[in-house]
Amino acid sequence: MKSILISVITLFITILCRVDVVTSLGIVKTLPSPHRQPLHTCLKSSLQPAWWNSCDVSNLPYDSAFRALVKYHEKYGDLVIPRRFIVPATNEWPKEWHGVKLARHVYNRKWWTKHIAKKSDRVAQLNKLGFVWERLQPEWNLFMEAMVTYKSIYGDVMVPASFVIPRDNNEWSKGCWDMPLGNVVHRLRLRHDFLTGDTAIQRKNQLDGLGFVWDVSDYTFKKFLVALRIFSKLEQQNHEHTTTASTIRVPSKFVVPSDDDRWPKVLWDYPLGAKCAAVRQKQLYVKGHPRRQRLLEEIGFRWSGNATLGWLDVVHAAAIYSQMHGRVLNPPLQFVVPSPPTPDSELDDLWPWPERLWGLKLGQRLKDVRVKGAYLKGPDAHIRKAQLDNLGFVWVPKRGRRKRS
Repeated sequence: MKSILISVITLFITILCRVDVVTSLGIVKTLPSPHRQPLHTCLKSSLQPAWWNSCDVSNLPYDSAFRALVKYHEKYGDLVIPRRFIVPATNEWPKEWHGVKLARHVYNRKWWTKHIAKKSDRVAQLNKLGFVWERLQPEWNLFMEAMVTYKSIYGDVMVPASFVIPRDNNEWSKGCWDMPLGNVVHRLRLRHDFLTGDTAIQRKNQLDGLGFVWDVSDYTFKKFLVALRIFSKLEQQNHEHTTTASTIRVPSKFVVPSDDDRWPKVLWDYPLGAKCAAVRQKQLYVKGHPRRQRLLEEIGFRWSGNATLGWLDVVHAAAIYSQMHGRVLNPPLQFVVPSPPTPDSELDDLWPWPERLWGLKLGQRLKDVRVKGAYLKGPDAHIRKAQLDNLGFVWVPKRGRRKRS
Protein backbone atom coordinates (compact mmCIF):
# COMPACT_ATOMS: atom_id res chain seq x y z
CA MET A 1 0.00 0.00 0.00
CA LYS A 2 2.84 2.34 0.88
CA SER A 3 4.56 1.68 -2.47
CA ILE A 4 1.35 2.45 -4.38
CA LEU A 5 0.96 5.76 -2.52
CA ILE A 6 4.56 6.72 -3.32
CA SER A 7 3.96 5.97 -7.03
CA VAL A 8 0.86 8.16 -7.12
CA ILE A 9 2.68 11.07 -5.42
CA THR A 10 5.60 10.72 -7.85
CA LEU A 11 3.28 10.79 -10.86
CA PHE A 12 1.49 13.89 -9.52
CA ILE A 13 4.81 15.73 -9.03
CA THR A 14 5.92 14.80 -12.56
CA ILE A 15 2.73 16.25 -14.04
CA LEU A 16 3.19 19.50 -12.12
CA CYS A 17 6.76 19.78 -13.35
CA ARG A 18 5.68 19.29 -16.95
CA VAL A 19 3.00 21.96 -16.57
CA ASP A 20 5.67 24.37 -15.29
CA VAL A 21 7.95 23.59 -18.22
CA VAL A 22 5.11 24.12 -20.68
CA THR A 23 4.15 27.39 -19.01
CA SER A 24 7.75 28.64 -19.01
CA LEU A 25 8.04 27.90 -22.74
CA GLY A 26 4.88 29.88 -23.44
CA ILE A 27 3.19 26.99 -25.21
CA VAL A 28 -0.60 27.21 -25.29
CA LYS A 29 -2.20 23.90 -24.40
CA THR A 30 -5.48 24.67 -26.16
CA LEU A 31 -6.05 25.39 -29.86
CA PRO A 32 -4.68 28.80 -30.94
CA SER A 33 -7.16 31.62 -31.21
CA PRO A 34 -8.22 32.74 -34.69
CA HIS A 35 -6.26 35.96 -34.24
CA ARG A 36 -2.70 35.94 -35.59
CA GLN A 37 0.10 36.02 -33.02
CA PRO A 38 2.98 38.48 -33.33
CA LEU A 39 5.73 37.34 -35.71
CA HIS A 40 8.49 37.07 -33.11
CA THR A 41 6.33 34.77 -30.94
CA CYS A 42 5.62 32.55 -33.91
CA LEU A 43 9.26 32.18 -34.94
CA LYS A 44 10.40 31.68 -31.36
CA SER A 45 8.14 28.67 -30.73
CA SER A 46 9.80 25.70 -32.41
CA LEU A 47 7.53 23.23 -30.61
CA GLN A 48 4.41 24.14 -32.61
CA PRO A 49 3.32 21.69 -35.34
CA ALA A 50 5.05 22.46 -38.64
CA TRP A 51 1.75 22.73 -40.51
CA TRP A 52 0.27 25.33 -38.17
CA ASN A 53 1.34 28.88 -38.81
CA SER A 54 -0.26 31.54 -36.64
CA CYS A 55 2.08 34.32 -37.80
CA ASP A 56 0.81 37.63 -39.04
CA VAL A 57 2.51 37.26 -42.41
CA SER A 58 1.38 40.70 -43.52
CA ASN A 59 4.27 42.04 -41.42
CA LEU A 60 6.83 39.94 -43.28
CA PRO A 61 9.11 41.88 -45.64
CA TYR A 62 8.47 41.91 -49.39
CA ASP A 63 11.55 39.75 -50.10
CA SER A 64 10.09 36.93 -47.99
CA ALA A 65 6.82 36.93 -49.93
CA PHE A 66 8.72 37.20 -53.21
CA ARG A 67 10.72 34.05 -52.38
CA ALA A 68 7.46 32.19 -51.76
CA LEU A 69 6.08 33.41 -55.09
CA VAL A 70 9.25 32.43 -56.94
CA LYS A 71 9.06 28.94 -55.45
CA TYR A 72 5.41 28.62 -56.48
CA HIS A 73 6.29 29.74 -60.02
CA GLU A 74 9.15 27.23 -60.20
CA LYS A 75 6.82 24.39 -59.24
CA TYR A 76 3.67 25.30 -61.16
CA GLY A 77 4.75 27.63 -63.97
CA ASP A 78 2.46 30.56 -63.15
CA LEU A 79 1.04 32.62 -60.31
CA VAL A 80 -2.59 31.62 -60.77
CA ILE A 81 -2.60 30.46 -57.18
CA PRO A 82 -5.72 28.52 -56.11
CA ARG A 83 -7.59 30.25 -53.32
CA ARG A 84 -7.23 27.20 -51.07
CA PHE A 85 -3.54 26.57 -51.73
CA ILE A 86 -1.59 26.24 -48.48
CA VAL A 87 2.19 26.53 -48.46
CA PRO A 88 3.62 23.08 -47.61
CA ALA A 89 5.77 22.70 -44.50
CA THR A 90 8.86 21.55 -46.41
CA ASN A 91 12.38 22.92 -46.56
CA GLU A 92 12.03 24.19 -50.13
CA TRP A 93 9.49 26.80 -49.00
CA PRO A 94 10.30 29.79 -46.72
CA LYS A 95 9.65 28.57 -43.20
CA GLU A 96 7.72 31.65 -42.16
CA TRP A 97 5.12 30.90 -44.86
CA HIS A 98 4.49 27.29 -43.86
CA GLY A 99 0.77 26.60 -43.41
CA VAL A 100 -0.30 29.93 -44.91
CA LYS A 101 -2.90 30.39 -47.65
CA LEU A 102 -0.59 32.16 -50.07
CA ALA A 103 -3.17 33.67 -52.41
CA ARG A 104 -5.15 35.21 -49.55
CA HIS A 105 -2.13 37.31 -48.54
CA VAL A 106 -0.45 38.27 -51.80
CA TYR A 107 -3.66 38.92 -53.74
CA ASN A 108 -4.74 41.46 -51.21
CA ARG A 109 -5.10 45.22 -51.54
CA LYS A 110 -3.41 45.83 -48.20
CA TRP A 111 -0.36 43.81 -49.26
CA TRP A 112 -0.26 45.67 -52.58
CA THR A 113 -0.53 49.06 -50.86
CA LYS A 114 2.17 48.23 -48.34
CA HIS A 115 4.71 46.50 -50.57
CA ILE A 116 4.02 47.21 -54.26
CA ALA A 117 2.35 50.60 -54.76
CA LYS A 118 4.72 53.23 -56.25
CA LYS A 119 7.55 50.65 -56.52
CA SER A 120 8.02 50.07 -60.25
CA ASP A 121 10.96 47.68 -59.76
CA ARG A 122 8.76 45.29 -57.76
CA VAL A 123 5.96 45.59 -60.32
CA ALA A 124 8.47 44.55 -63.00
CA GLN A 125 9.61 41.59 -60.89
CA LEU A 126 6.07 40.36 -60.41
CA ASN A 127 5.21 40.87 -64.09
CA LYS A 128 8.02 38.50 -65.06
CA LEU A 129 6.45 35.85 -62.85
CA GLY A 130 2.99 36.42 -64.33
CA PHE A 131 1.38 38.07 -61.31
CA VAL A 132 -2.40 38.17 -61.85
CA TRP A 133 -3.14 41.82 -61.14
CA GLU A 134 -6.92 41.46 -61.59
CA ARG A 135 -6.96 39.30 -58.48
CA LEU A 136 -6.30 42.44 -56.44
CA GLN A 137 -9.80 43.78 -57.01
CA PRO A 138 -12.51 43.07 -54.43
CA GLU A 139 -13.82 39.50 -54.41
CA TRP A 140 -17.33 40.76 -55.21
CA ASN A 141 -16.07 42.23 -58.49
CA LEU A 142 -14.40 38.94 -59.42
CA PHE A 143 -17.56 37.05 -58.52
CA MET A 144 -19.73 39.29 -60.70
CA GLU A 145 -17.26 39.00 -63.58
CA ALA A 146 -17.47 35.22 -63.23
CA MET A 147 -21.28 35.29 -63.17
CA VAL A 148 -21.44 37.44 -66.32
CA THR A 149 -19.06 35.06 -68.09
CA TYR A 150 -21.03 32.02 -66.93
CA LYS A 151 -24.25 33.50 -68.33
CA SER A 152 -22.60 34.32 -71.67
CA ILE A 153 -21.46 30.68 -71.97
CA TYR A 154 -24.46 28.78 -70.56
CA GLY A 155 -27.33 31.21 -71.04
CA ASP A 156 -28.34 31.48 -67.37
CA VAL A 157 -26.84 31.76 -63.89
CA MET A 158 -28.10 28.43 -62.51
CA VAL A 159 -24.60 27.43 -61.45
CA PRO A 160 -24.30 23.81 -60.22
CA ALA A 161 -23.04 23.59 -56.64
CA SER A 162 -19.96 21.61 -57.73
CA PHE A 163 -18.95 23.97 -60.54
CA VAL A 164 -15.37 25.27 -60.37
CA ILE A 165 -14.07 27.69 -63.00
CA PRO A 166 -11.60 25.79 -65.19
CA ARG A 167 -7.95 26.75 -65.60
CA ASP A 168 -6.28 27.46 -68.94
CA ASN A 169 -9.59 28.52 -70.48
CA ASN A 170 -9.45 31.84 -72.29
CA GLU A 171 -13.21 32.30 -71.98
CA TRP A 172 -12.60 33.09 -68.32
CA SER A 173 -10.44 35.82 -66.82
CA LYS A 174 -7.30 34.49 -65.11
CA GLY A 175 -8.45 36.24 -61.97
CA CYS A 176 -11.42 33.86 -61.84
CA TRP A 177 -9.59 30.58 -62.54
CA ASP A 178 -10.14 27.91 -59.88
CA MET A 179 -12.91 29.93 -58.22
CA PRO A 180 -15.48 27.49 -56.72
CA LEU A 181 -18.29 29.49 -58.29
CA GLY A 182 -21.03 26.97 -57.51
CA ASN A 183 -20.11 26.95 -53.84
CA VAL A 184 -19.99 30.76 -53.71
CA VAL A 185 -23.47 30.96 -55.26
CA HIS A 186 -24.78 28.36 -52.78
CA ARG A 187 -23.41 30.31 -49.81
CA LEU A 188 -24.81 33.55 -51.19
CA ARG A 189 -28.31 32.05 -51.26
CA LEU A 190 -27.93 30.34 -47.90
CA ARG A 191 -26.01 32.93 -45.86
CA HIS A 192 -26.34 36.05 -48.04
CA ASP A 193 -22.57 36.40 -48.43
CA PHE A 194 -21.60 39.77 -49.94
CA LEU A 195 -25.09 41.12 -49.16
CA THR A 196 -24.47 43.01 -45.94
CA GLY A 197 -23.85 46.66 -45.28
CA ASP A 198 -24.60 49.71 -47.39
CA THR A 199 -23.99 47.96 -50.71
CA ALA A 200 -26.43 45.09 -50.10
CA ILE A 201 -29.36 46.53 -52.09
CA GLN A 202 -27.14 47.62 -54.97
CA ARG A 203 -25.53 44.19 -55.21
CA LYS A 204 -28.87 42.41 -55.02
CA ASN A 205 -30.09 44.56 -57.93
CA GLN A 206 -26.98 43.59 -59.91
CA LEU A 207 -27.78 39.91 -59.40
CA ASP A 208 -31.43 40.43 -60.29
CA GLY A 209 -30.30 42.07 -63.52
CA LEU A 210 -28.46 38.85 -64.42
CA GLY A 211 -31.56 36.77 -63.74
CA PHE A 212 -30.24 35.33 -60.48
CA VAL A 213 -32.52 32.68 -58.97
CA TRP A 214 -32.93 33.13 -55.22
CA ASP A 215 -35.33 30.20 -54.67
CA VAL A 216 -34.11 27.24 -56.72
CA SER A 217 -36.96 24.99 -55.60
CA ASP A 218 -39.61 27.41 -56.84
CA TYR A 219 -37.72 28.03 -60.09
CA THR A 220 -37.34 24.34 -60.94
CA PHE A 221 -41.01 23.64 -60.18
CA LYS A 222 -42.18 26.49 -62.42
CA LYS A 223 -39.92 25.20 -65.19
CA PHE A 224 -41.51 21.75 -64.85
CA LEU A 225 -45.00 23.26 -64.83
CA VAL A 226 -44.34 25.29 -67.98
CA ALA A 227 -42.98 22.20 -69.75
CA LEU A 228 -46.10 20.22 -68.83
CA ARG A 229 -48.42 22.95 -70.10
CA ILE A 230 -46.61 23.19 -73.42
CA PHE A 231 -46.60 19.38 -73.78
CA SER A 232 -50.36 19.27 -73.09
CA LYS A 233 -51.04 22.08 -75.58
CA LEU A 234 -49.04 20.36 -78.32
CA GLU A 235 -50.77 17.03 -77.67
CA GLN A 236 -54.17 18.68 -78.01
CA GLN A 237 -53.11 20.31 -81.26
CA ASN A 238 -52.16 16.88 -82.59
CA HIS A 239 -55.79 15.75 -82.15
CA GLU A 240 -58.00 17.95 -84.25
CA HIS A 241 -61.23 16.91 -82.51
CA THR A 242 -60.08 17.53 -78.96
CA THR A 243 -62.59 19.78 -77.25
CA THR A 244 -62.00 19.06 -73.58
CA ALA A 245 -58.98 18.91 -71.35
CA SER A 246 -57.55 15.44 -70.91
CA THR A 247 -55.06 13.72 -68.67
CA ILE A 248 -51.44 14.58 -69.35
CA ARG A 249 -49.54 11.42 -70.13
CA VAL A 250 -45.86 12.03 -70.82
CA PRO A 251 -43.82 9.01 -72.01
CA SER A 252 -41.22 8.13 -69.40
CA LYS A 253 -38.36 8.61 -71.87
CA PHE A 254 -39.64 11.83 -73.40
CA VAL A 255 -37.04 14.59 -73.69
CA VAL A 256 -37.91 18.02 -75.06
CA PRO A 257 -36.47 18.18 -78.58
CA SER A 258 -33.84 20.77 -79.37
CA ASP A 259 -34.10 23.06 -82.36
CA ASP A 260 -37.88 22.94 -82.06
CA ASP A 261 -39.35 26.44 -82.19
CA ARG A 262 -42.51 25.28 -80.45
CA TRP A 263 -40.48 24.94 -77.25
CA PRO A 264 -38.53 27.78 -75.58
CA LYS A 265 -34.76 27.28 -75.73
CA VAL A 266 -34.51 27.10 -71.96
CA LEU A 267 -36.45 23.80 -72.13
CA TRP A 268 -34.51 22.15 -74.96
CA ASP A 269 -33.20 18.73 -73.88
CA TYR A 270 -35.31 18.90 -70.70
CA PRO A 271 -36.05 15.30 -69.50
CA LEU A 272 -39.76 15.86 -68.92
CA GLY A 273 -40.66 12.14 -68.81
CA ALA A 274 -38.08 11.41 -66.12
CA LYS A 275 -39.22 14.44 -64.12
CA CYS A 276 -42.84 13.25 -64.20
CA ALA A 277 -41.76 9.86 -62.87
CA ALA A 278 -39.75 11.52 -60.08
CA VAL A 279 -42.73 13.68 -59.10
CA ARG A 280 -44.95 10.59 -58.80
CA GLN A 281 -42.45 8.26 -57.16
CA LYS A 282 -40.35 10.62 -55.01
CA GLN A 283 -42.65 13.65 -54.68
CA LEU A 284 -40.07 15.82 -56.41
CA TYR A 285 -41.03 19.52 -56.18
CA VAL A 286 -44.32 18.80 -54.37
CA LYS A 287 -43.33 17.29 -51.02
CA GLY A 288 -44.68 19.64 -48.38
CA HIS A 289 -46.19 21.91 -51.05
CA PRO A 290 -49.94 21.17 -51.41
CA ARG A 291 -50.42 24.26 -53.57
CA ARG A 292 -48.03 22.84 -56.16
CA GLN A 293 -49.93 19.54 -56.13
CA ARG A 294 -53.17 21.39 -56.85
CA LEU A 295 -51.58 23.32 -59.73
CA LEU A 296 -50.46 20.06 -61.33
CA GLU A 297 -53.86 18.42 -60.88
CA GLU A 298 -55.62 21.43 -62.41
CA ILE A 299 -53.76 20.98 -65.70
CA GLY A 300 -54.42 17.23 -65.82
CA PHE A 301 -51.41 15.70 -64.07
CA ARG A 302 -52.26 12.37 -62.45
CA TRP A 303 -50.39 10.64 -59.68
CA SER A 304 -51.04 7.02 -60.68
CA GLY A 305 -48.42 7.01 -63.42
CA ASN A 306 -48.55 6.17 -67.11
CA ALA A 307 -48.66 2.38 -66.58
CA THR A 308 -51.89 2.50 -64.56
CA LEU A 309 -53.46 5.09 -66.82
CA GLY A 310 -52.45 3.02 -69.85
CA TRP A 311 -54.15 -0.08 -68.49
CA LEU A 312 -57.38 1.81 -67.76
CA ASP A 313 -57.46 3.02 -71.36
CA VAL A 314 -56.71 -0.47 -72.72
CA VAL A 315 -59.37 -2.23 -70.66
CA HIS A 316 -61.92 0.49 -71.47
CA ALA A 317 -61.27 0.17 -75.21
CA ALA A 318 -61.24 -3.64 -74.89
CA ALA A 319 -64.66 -3.60 -73.22
CA ILE A 320 -66.16 -1.51 -76.05
CA TYR A 321 -64.54 -3.70 -78.71
CA SER A 322 -65.75 -6.87 -76.96
CA GLN A 323 -69.32 -5.55 -76.77
CA MET A 324 -69.27 -4.61 -80.45
CA HIS A 325 -67.98 -8.08 -81.45
CA GLY A 326 -70.23 -10.45 -79.52
CA ARG A 327 -68.15 -10.67 -76.33
CA VAL A 328 -65.05 -11.72 -78.24
CA LEU A 329 -61.86 -9.73 -77.76
CA ASN A 330 -59.47 -10.50 -80.59
CA PRO A 331 -58.76 -7.34 -82.62
CA PRO A 332 -56.31 -7.39 -85.57
CA LEU A 333 -52.77 -6.22 -84.86
CA GLN A 334 -53.35 -3.08 -86.95
CA PHE A 335 -56.55 -2.07 -85.16
CA VAL A 336 -56.50 1.51 -83.88
CA VAL A 337 -59.44 3.08 -82.06
CA PRO A 338 -61.07 5.31 -84.70
CA SER A 339 -62.23 8.88 -84.40
CA PRO A 340 -65.45 10.09 -86.12
CA PRO A 341 -65.07 10.39 -89.90
CA THR A 342 -66.28 14.00 -89.83
CA PRO A 343 -66.16 16.61 -87.07
CA ASP A 344 -69.98 16.59 -86.74
CA SER A 345 -71.19 17.26 -83.23
CA GLU A 346 -74.31 15.10 -83.63
CA LEU A 347 -72.25 12.14 -84.85
CA ASP A 348 -69.80 12.67 -82.02
CA ASP A 349 -72.61 12.10 -79.52
CA LEU A 350 -73.46 8.75 -81.18
CA TRP A 351 -69.86 7.63 -81.65
CA PRO A 352 -69.15 4.59 -79.41
CA TRP A 353 -65.54 5.44 -78.72
CA PRO A 354 -64.73 8.14 -76.11
CA GLU A 355 -62.57 10.98 -77.35
CA ARG A 356 -59.65 10.19 -75.05
CA LEU A 357 -59.33 6.71 -76.64
CA TRP A 358 -59.09 7.96 -80.23
CA GLY A 359 -55.84 6.81 -81.80
CA LEU A 360 -55.16 4.09 -79.19
CA LYS A 361 -53.35 1.15 -80.84
CA LEU A 362 -55.52 -1.50 -79.21
CA GLY A 363 -54.38 -4.36 -81.46
CA GLN A 364 -50.72 -3.75 -80.64
CA ARG A 365 -51.40 -3.30 -76.93
CA LEU A 366 -53.23 -6.63 -76.67
CA LYS A 367 -50.50 -8.37 -78.64
CA ASP A 368 -48.03 -7.06 -76.06
CA VAL A 369 -50.26 -8.58 -73.36
CA ARG A 370 -50.04 -11.99 -75.07
CA VAL A 371 -46.38 -11.96 -76.03
CA LYS A 372 -44.70 -9.82 -73.39
CA GLY A 373 -47.12 -10.02 -70.49
CA ALA A 374 -47.60 -6.26 -70.63
CA TYR A 375 -49.75 -4.85 -67.78
CA LEU A 376 -49.77 -8.30 -66.13
CA LYS A 377 -47.01 -7.74 -63.60
CA GLY A 378 -47.27 -6.68 -60.02
CA PRO A 379 -49.97 -7.14 -57.38
CA ASP A 380 -52.88 -6.36 -59.77
CA ALA A 381 -51.87 -8.94 -62.41
CA HIS A 382 -54.51 -11.55 -61.48
CA ILE A 383 -57.27 -8.91 -61.43
CA ARG A 384 -56.36 -7.65 -64.88
CA LYS A 385 -56.16 -11.18 -66.28
CA ALA A 386 -59.66 -11.87 -64.93
CA GLN A 387 -60.94 -8.67 -66.55
CA LEU A 388 -59.63 -9.80 -69.92
CA ASP A 389 -61.13 -13.27 -69.47
CA ASN A 390 -64.53 -11.72 -68.75
CA LEU A 391 -64.28 -9.74 -71.98
CA GLY A 392 -63.63 -12.88 -74.01
CA PHE A 393 -59.95 -12.23 -74.65
CA VAL A 394 -58.38 -14.76 -77.03
CA TRP A 395 -55.07 -15.64 -75.43
CA VAL A 396 -53.97 -17.95 -78.27
CA PRO A 397 -55.42 -16.70 -81.58
CA LYS A 398 -55.79 -19.07 -84.52
CA ARG A 399 -53.08 -19.03 -87.13
CA GLY A 400 -53.63 -17.94 -90.71
CA ARG A 401 -55.24 -14.99 -92.41
CA ARG A 402 -58.17 -13.33 -90.74
CA LYS A 403 -60.80 -10.87 -91.77
CA ARG A 404 -60.32 -7.23 -90.88
CA SER A 405 -62.68 -5.86 -88.26
